[in-house]
This record gives sequence, C-alpha cells and structure tokens, in this order.
Amino acid sequence: ISEDYSPSLCNFMPVYTGENFEQSPLRRTFKSKVLAHYPDNVEWNPFDQDAVGMLCMPKGLSFRTQTDIREPQFHSFIITREDGSRTYGFALTFFEEVTSKQICSAMQTLYHMHNAEQYDILHTPPTPRSPEDTRSTPQQLHAAPCLSRLQRFNSYDISRDTLYVSKCICLITPMAFAQACRRVLEQLHQAVTSPQPPPLPLESYVYNVLYEVPLPPAGRSLKFLGVYGPVVCQRPSTAELPLFDFPLQEVFELLGVENVLQLFTCALLEIQILLYSQHYQRLMTVAESITALMFPFQWQHVYVPILPASLLHFLDAPVPYLMGLHSNGQDDRTKLELPQEANLCFVDIDNHFIELPEDLPQFPNKLEFIQEISEVLLAFGVSSEANPQCSEGLGKLRGFRSGDMASDKRNGNLAGSPLNSYLLRENQTIARLQALVKRTGVSLEKLDVKEDTSTNKDSKVQCDEEEMKMHQLNIRVREVFANRFTQMFSDYEVFVIQSSQDKESWFSNRDQMQNFDKASFLSDQPEPYLPFLSRFLETQMFASFIDSKILCHDDEDKEHTLRVFDSRVDKIRMLNVRTPTLRTSMYQKCTNIDEAEKAIEMRLCKIDHTALHPHLLDMKIGQGRYEPGFFPRLQSDVLSSGPTSNKWAKRSAPAQWRRKDRQKQHAEHLYLDNDQREKYIQEARNLGTTLRQPKLSNLSPSVIAQTNWKFVEGLLKECRNKTKRMLVEKMGREAVELGHGEVSITGVEENTLIASLCDLLERIWSHGLQVKQGKSALWSHLLHYQESKEKRDATPAGLGPPGIIHDTERRKSDAGCAMPPLKVSLIQDMRHIQNISEIKTDVGKARAWVRLSMEKKLLSRHLKHLMSEHELTKKLYKRYAFLRCDDEKEQFLYHLLSFNAVDYFCFTNVFTTIMIPYHVVIIPSKKLGGSMFTANPWVCVSGELAETGVLQVPKNTLEITFECQNLGKLTTVQMGHDNSGLYAKWLVECVMVRNGITGHTYKFPCGRWLGKGVDDGSLERILVGELVTSMENEDRMCRTPPTQQSPGMMRRFVTISPNSKPKLNTGQIQEGVGEAINGIVKHFHKPEKERGSLTLLLCGEYGLVWALEQVFQHGFKSPRLFKNVFIWDFLEKAQVYFESAEQSQVTQDENWQMRVRHFCHFMRAINSTPRNIGKDGKFQMLVCLGARDHLLHHWIALLAECPITAQMYEDMALLKDHSLVNSLIRVLQTLQEFNITLEASLVKGIGI
Repeated sequence: ISEDYSPSLCNFMPVYTGENFEQSPLRRTFKSKVLAHYPDNVEWNPFDQDAVGMLCMPKGLSFRTQTDIREPQFHSFIITREDGSRTYGFALTFFEEVTSKQICSAMQTLYHMHNAEQYDILHTPPTPRSPEDTRSTPQQLHAAPCLSRLQRFNSYDISRDTLYVSKCICLITPMAFAQACRRVLEQLHQAVTSPQPPPLPLESYVYNVLYEVPLPPAGRSLKFLGVYGPVVCQRPSTAELPLFDFPLQEVFELLGVENVLQLFTCALLEIQILLYSQHYQRLMTVAESITALMFPFQWQHVYVPILPASLLHFLDAPVPYLMGLHSNGQDDRTKLELPQEANLCFVDIDNHFIELPEDLPQFPNKLEFIQEISEVLLAFGVSSEANPQCSEGLGKLRGFRSGDMASDKRNGNLAGSPLNSYLLRENQTIARLQALVKRTGVSLEKLDVKEDTSTNKDSKVQCDEEEMKMHQLNIRVREVFANRFTQMFSDYEVFVIQSSQDKESWFSNRDQMQNFDKASFLSDQPEPYLPFLSRFLETQMFASFIDSKILCHDDEDKEHTLRVFDSRVDKIRMLNVRTPTLRTSMYQKCTNIDEAEKAIEMRLCKIDHTALHPHLLDMKIGQGRYEPGFFPRLQSDVLSSGPTSNKWAKRSAPAQWRRKDRQKQHAEHLYLDNDQREKYIQEARNLGTTLRQPKLSNLSPSVIAQTNWKFVEGLLKECRNKTKRMLVEKMGREAVELGHGEVSITGVEENTLIASLCDLLERIWSHGLQVKQGKSALWSHLLHYQESKEKRDATPAGLGPPGIIHDTERRKSDAGCAMPPLKVSLIQDMRHIQNISEIKTDVGKARAWVRLSMEKKLLSRHLKHLMSEHELTKKLYKRYAFLRCDDEKEQFLYHLLSFNAVDYFCFTNVFTTIMIPYHVVIIPSKKLGGSMFTANPWVCVSGELAETGVLQVPKNTLEITFECQNLGKLTTVQMGHDNSGLYAKWLVECVMVRNGITGHTYKFPCGRWLGKGVDDGSLERILVGELVTSMENEDRMCRTPPTQQSPGMMRRFVTISPNSKPKLNTGQIQEGVGEAINGIVKHFHKPEKERGSLTLLLCGEYGLVWALEQVFQHGFKSPRLFKNVFIWDFLEKAQVYFESAEQSQVTQDENWQMRVRHFCHFMRAINSTPRNIGKDGKFQMLVCLGARDHLLHHWIALLAECPITAQMYEDMALLKDHSLVNSLIRVLQTLQEFNITLEASLVKGIGI
C-alpha cells in the first residue's frame, strides 16, 4: 500500500490541505490500481487503465473496520476521449476483509504514529503566566474530551478489530444502460456474498454479458439472465429522443424545478458549472440529466462529471466546463476555494442550493415552463420544490431492499410482502421511513421486491414497476424540454446560411464564416426572449448544431439528434401553418408526450429479443471455485475472446451489429473518409477551444504544463475570434449605414458580445492564479495595481487629483482650441467605477471597468499598463499562467487594440442612472472679438436619456463644470443670453461638451450671431452636436468625408454673406432631400433599442431642415446689398396672403382651406412663442413640427401655388418647376407612415 499524499491537492483546495496527516489513517485514502480486466482489449474501445482506475475509485482506496458502515455503493462515470466520443462505466464498490497480516500491522503502526502526534498537539501546554498556572486544571479539562474522542474514533487494534478494504467491479459499455448494468453488478456481488454459491461459476455470467448479450436494435427491447433474475434493457427507435437511463426524478427532488431550470440555462450559455456532492452517483445523474435535457444541442466543452482527486488542478481550466467535485461531507461551501468564480455556476447538490453568476438572463417563458414541468412531476407524486427527505428516504429504502431483503428472502425469513414482516416492526428506522414515504405520497408497495418474473407469467410489464415509472417520468419531462426548443427554433432553417463552397474549403474557412443569420433571426423574436437568445446564438453548441445542419444535405446524412429534431420541427410547421416571420410569445405546451410514453410501454410489455442464457464454459476442473465473501480473480483465458465455433456463429452476429452500431455512432454525421473525419472532429469541434477534454492519466508536471500551454493557445484563439466577431458586427452595420448619423449595434446583441468578452477576460485573469481573492480575478489584480501605484505616488504632495487638467493650462491654450483631452489614467477610471454606489460586487465592478475602457478606447492600453507591472504579475501568477506568456500577451493586446476602430457606448448606455460630471466650454468667434460682450449667457444640454435645464455660464470664463444624472449620448445644446448691457451681440463659433467619466467630447457647431438686430435677430439657438473623435482636426466633423464642405460652413455662407453663397443645382438639392428622408426611414426600420438620434437626422448636418432650406433658397431673388432676407420672411408673407384669401372668401376646395388653416395656425404659434429664437430657428421649428404631424408635403403644395412665390423667386427656381415640386411632395409623403417624436428642446414653448 503506498500512502498517497497527493501534493496536487494542496494547490487549490485548502479544504484538503494536509488531509493525510490530520485525518486518522482509516480516513486517509491510498493509491488504487486495476487488478484485472476482461477481455484484454476491444478494438473499437481500447481499455484506458489510468482513466478507469481513477474513476472507479475517484478518491483512491479506503479502509474500514467492523464498526463502520460498509454498504456497497453503485456509481456510474463517463470517459470522454479527446475526439469527443464517450464510453460509460458502471461501478459497484464494496468492502472485503483484509487477510494480510502485514497490512493490518502496518495500519496499527500508522495509528500509533498518528495518536502520538495528536497527543503532542493536545498537550503542548499554553504559555504559563505564573508558576501556579501550569499546575492548574484547565489544561487537563481541555485534553480530556479530546482524548476520549481519540480513543473512540481513532482506534484500530489488531487483536480486537477486523480491517476491511474497498474493492470495485465495473462494466465498461459504449452506451449508458445504467439500470441494466446496475442489476448485473449487484447480482454478481450478491453471488459472492451469499452463503450458497450461485448455480454456475461467475465466469459463465461475465462471459454471457461480454459476448452473448447483444446491443438491442434501435426501437427494440432485450431480456437476458443475470445471476438471480432477468434483466431488461430497451433502446429508443431512430424517431425518438436518444437513449437516457438516469432517474430525472432524483434531480428534481434534489434541486427543485426552479434550480434545475437555472442550471439548465447556465449550461445552455456555456457557463462554467461545478457540481458538488458527497455521492458520486448524484454528480453523474445531475450532469447526465442536464446534458440530456439540452436536446437537440450537445455540450461541446470539458465534461468530467466526476473529477478524480488527483485532477483538481483542472478547476483552473480557463474554458467552459461541466465538472463534478466530490465533497467529504464535513466541509461547507465557504471553505472551498475555487480558482475562478466570476462566471461560475456552483451547484451544492446535497444541500439543495445553487449559486448563479451575475446577469444570468431568464429562460424564455420561464414561469409557464416551470408550471408545465411541475404538472408532469406532480402526476408522479414528485414535488416541484427540492425535497431532501424524499430523496434520502427512497435511497435508503432502495439500498435496504436490494441488499438485506433479497438475501433474507432466500434464507426463508421473509414471507409475502416484506412490509408486513417482523423485520419492519422491529426496525424503527424503516418504520419511520415508511411513515415519511406515506407522507410524500409514494406507495411503498411499489418498492416491493419483485418475484422472479419468469415465474409470474401473466405480469404485464417485464421490468419492475419502479423502473417503468422512471422511464415514464423521464420521457415526459424530456419531451416537455425538447418541445421548448422545437417551438423556439421552429423556423431556424430559414436563417441557416448555406455555404456555396465544397466541404474542403468550407473546413479551411470555417473560422471566418457566419453560418447563421443571427440578426434576422433575433429581429423576429419576442422582446423578452432576446437577452437569452442573443447569448445562446453565440455559443459553441449552437454553432456546432448549425454546422452539422450545413454539412448534411439529405436525411440519410443526418446525425440522429438532428434528424429527430428536424422531423419535429416539420410537424409543428404542418400543425400551425403560420408565416415563419410572425413570432409570438404565446406558450405552447408539449402535445406528443403520450405517444412517446406509449412506445416505451410497448417495448417493456412485449420483449422483442431474449439473449442466450448463461451456460457452463469449457473450464478445467477446480477452476471457478472461490472463497465466499471475496470477489475472485476470474479465469482470463476463458474470458479473453468470444465464441468462435460454428455453433455460435449465428449468435455472434449481434456482436457484429454492436460493432457496426458503435462505428455508426462514431461516424460523425458526415460521409467522409477517415482523414477528413479526423479533420472534421478537430476543426468543427475545436472551434472555440483547443482543449475539449482533459486526458485522465496520472499527471506528471510535464503533462500539466502541456495542458496549460493548450489552455493558453485556446484563450488566444478565442480572443481572436471574439474581437473579430465584434468588429464585423459593428463595422458591418456602419458600412451599411454609409456614414449616416449614429450607427451602432447597441441593444441586446452588443451587450451579449461585450458580456462574453468580459467573461473571457475573467477566464484569462484567473488562469494560473496563485491565491484567490474575491470572485473577480481581474478586479483583484486591478486593486493590487491600484494599491502599489498609490503607495508609489503618495510621496509627492500638492499635485491635485490626477486626471484633471488645471485651469491655468486651459487658459493658456488659445480660446479657439477645443478642450484638451482628459489625462489617460487607469487608476482614475477605477476610481470612477468605485464611486458608483449602484455596483455592489467585484464581478460587476470589473465588468463596468471593461465597458468604460472600451468606450474610451483604452482597453488595450490599460491592460498593457496593468501587465507591465512584472513584479506584481510574478507575485500573483504561476509561471504557466496566460499573463506570464509574453508572446501570447502581446498578441492578445493587439487583438484588443482593434476595438479602437469603432465607437462603443457600452458604458453610457448601460449605467443610465449614475451621476456624471460634464464640462461645457463656449468658444466665441476669434474674428469678431467677443471680449466686449456684456450679456449673461446660458446653456441647456440634452441627451438621449435626459436634459439639464438652464445653466448660467460665467461670461468671463465661458465654461462651467456640473454634475448630473447620465444624459446618455448628447444630442442638442440650447444656448442664448439675456440681451443685457451695452453690447449684447455675440458671434459664437461652437460649444464643446465633455463627459468627465467617458471622456466623450461633443462639438455643437454654431457659426451664427446671437443678438437683436444682427443676423436673424435670434437670442437663443438650438445646436445639434456630434461626437468628436480624438485624432481628428477640429474643422472636420466625425465621419464626414473630406471632399464635401462642412455643412455648418455651408449654412454660414448662406446667411452671413448671401452674395457668395455656394450654388447647388436642382439635382444636388433633390439628392440632399432624398438622403435626408432616407436617413429617417432607415432610423425607423431599426429595432427600437438600436436607433440613433432622430434630432441629428432632422436638424443635424445634411438633415431634413438643411435639405428643405436648400429647396427654399434655390432661385430666391437676391435682395439689396447688405440686407438679408430669410426664408421665414417669405413664409410670413405667404401667411398674410393666405389669411387675407381666407377672409375674402376666395372659393377654394375644403382640402385647400384645411391646409391653409393648419399652416397659419403653426406660423402664428411659432411667432408668438416666448422664446427668442431667430428666423432660422423658427424655420427649423416649423419643419420639425410639420414632419411630426405629417403636414410638410401639404405645405409645399400650398406654397408652390402661392402668388407670393411668383414675386419672390426667379423663374428657374425649384419651387416653380411643377415636376420637381411633385417629386419632392412624393418623397416627403414617405414620412407619413412613421410616428415621429421630437426631442423636448426642439419644440419648447409651443403648445401644439
């Protein structure tokens, strides 16, 4: 026996630190090994000694004495190979007496050593305060209880105690027939422990299972004989849900429906999942159930339902995983230190609770779904809440039944129903259990030990009732789950992007290609589904599902799951003949439960095949005898190969089927030759991660290093794919928009991509972490960095807070210059996040910091600074960590740098309620000195979320800083002055506004006078702004192609010096109007959450107001020198004409009168507004109101017919050309279908 001190345990799991020394020797675990396996090898399923050894006894070998519980324990496990193919194992662990005196005396020696150590620890005297103290009693009092405890628990006495050691028998199968395997193993074990030997040698039964029991064909059932009774297994047909043989009931009893659904959601979104339980079988049942319920999708990442103790370092894997961790039952969750918890779903199965990651979206129609599942469960008497007693009770009862009762029955102690026997009356535990089980509504009679079915000819069902019930409940619940996906994705095929390439080139370009039109699919979905669906469509399992759809062209090619799913989808389509685009969030219940259940019942009532019975083998005399109570080594020569003689030739056909079936299972859903298949498995399945499955072998440091190297490569690849995907999304949209206004994929989709980037960063930061602090590894690193920086910076005093540029500097720069940019400071950005009281958790802070850095285009730069503190990184991370691989780190930062090419508002749009400091600077024109200006200016800033109200600006500095709730993206600034003092005329170049947290700076161009008797006599103006990108020179606004003149300039020419106005011809003007209207139409065709600013499209550069201004200015007769005539003057004259025409009762149709009334009403309202807006401001207001109320096209028609137009326009003017006016009217009519809502600042003071 080699005592296993497993050094790997100490790395991550303080729970187990030094376990082997503190634990008494009987509680320690020792190295286990495989004693024998039959047959030696199977070509299609090679025996993996390390993996099987580890998974049969995940914690190693253990010892017990006669005072301990030594019930046999059954558990199943799974071995996933690197190519994703799976093999199942079913193990029964039991205890046998240790006969070797050597081992017994070794155990005694270990105990002496252990007790001596413990005694020393207990008796180290406390430091004496006074000589009397050392003699006083507390010390003895303290030691006494511990000593008695030592004697009670930590004793092993060779002369008095019997030592037992664990042994395990195990079946390895290609498919998971859990119930059948359990029966076979229990009967084999029983054969060894029962006083009477079994009818045939054990070899006969093992040989029978290995070689003579075939795999039941699809859709058929099979019966074969175990040692004491028949065993039935059945397999679904190709049209049914795949085979699943674990009890779902147990999962719902342990966790409750709500928790199961949350766990299910985590699995679908490929969040790291860690299951925790002291029962191996529970870990396996929960893991297999959750993955089975995902049908038609398949878990694509690391899957280790039982993580052997020697592989604990795998919890460090920076990839999505589903793992099960064995708890020793004594320690609670708080002692469990996990490498990464930022995006972890932790499921404590035994305590029925679950910890979820932040921001987990709701599964669509969650409440109705829970209701439907609960109804199915209630029909079987299962509560929808987690029910600890029920699961414990049934477990004990089953254990009791299978072991004791069966043997008692053979010994003739039990008559009839075991529940009436004296045994139950004597046994209080069972009596209590019986009462409890009655309360929970399960009939105990059902748990009766079945008579051997062969004697009971007329029994209808061939397997016991409990198993039947398990199958019925399983299929019902699984159908309800499968139905959710059939409903949600009933028209998914429409959105699959079929590749035009051949398979070969498809493989090589797989990374670059989109296989599903996500945007269109999501735009069809009901709003509440979007948070979940947009994240789900990004997962590896969804991508793989669609890949398999693309790769199989006809039904023959299809993988089983895909074929079943597609046939269901077709059925739904036939039932609801609805147009695929009309999505509804109406909940549709599952309708095909009954037929699915019937298929299973049919198979179990009428067994299709019966296997050959076990028989005597060709063994030498004396072979096959063994000592009772010990499971022997079997005769390997007999078991090494199957039947060969002709007599069995017919019988071996099943083995052929079995092999074929297995190969079919493996042949991924492609008909490719082997090399291509290999490549497919590598390519398609490894898309997101380079490492799908850990190799379960005894790990040397070099193997661990290699694994970690694979992780690093995988993280880098994932980073490349994510950044690329995010940029393609962003730029794709921007390109489509052709530089129009505000484009971005805000809303759900962008949030999804950014959330998955935050998750990737957390995984990178938690890879190879030395010591875990807090739930977010990234935030923890940032805090360390902040601390070290602040220590260093604490020395020089009086510098003022970092990141604020001092006033003196600002005044030095000449007034025309825009604001100097904010100082780039990682620490300052952290402080901003720390000051936001709404964000409570570390994970939330890290995410907010990433969003802020993305919005400021500093993510790559900040992270570079963070990683450049080499000493800190060394202190926090192990050598193999991603953050200490220099080349990869460089490439990673380079990928993140590419985000600087696009504008994100992922911070501003998400934290809508936080307080933000804004800084406003008014820049007067340099040409006409504003220094004499005497009036008091004011501004009011508006954004997509809110507006500030009027803020007075000191006239000597012309700048203010104020704090208010997040305004969102800024849209307009209203500015003006109170016309006081001697010189109240003011020419303003522009207004600049900066967000003090994100650093976004907006420029609001003006270029006009504010003052009575100058320009258009306006005392206030509404300015429309755009974001200034940091690199560009001030004259050019963001995204304006350099070849065009800046429109602000254009408007300036038009009004300040009418004689030099740039002449646009009618074609250009029509184009301008078309573009402006197009912008508005596109705006309304976007999903609501993704629309930019409408104000920009109406009043901004080349907006609708500008376009109509061009229409009215075309062919306008030039007035005398130095006198400006404005469009508003023309409109007022027209208004006077219309009013007099109305009074003089010129006979016109009603339509005309209606339009005239509207026009005059709006003109009067705008002219009588208390605001001091000038003539151009009034024109802007009129256009906006006309667009809102869909009247613009009527007014153009009116004005084109008006005699005033004839007086004031040249003959070649656009307004006098009938065909041009008609086409203009047609274009403006397209706005009628949209409901235009104007920003408050545009219509202040107008009560229409």
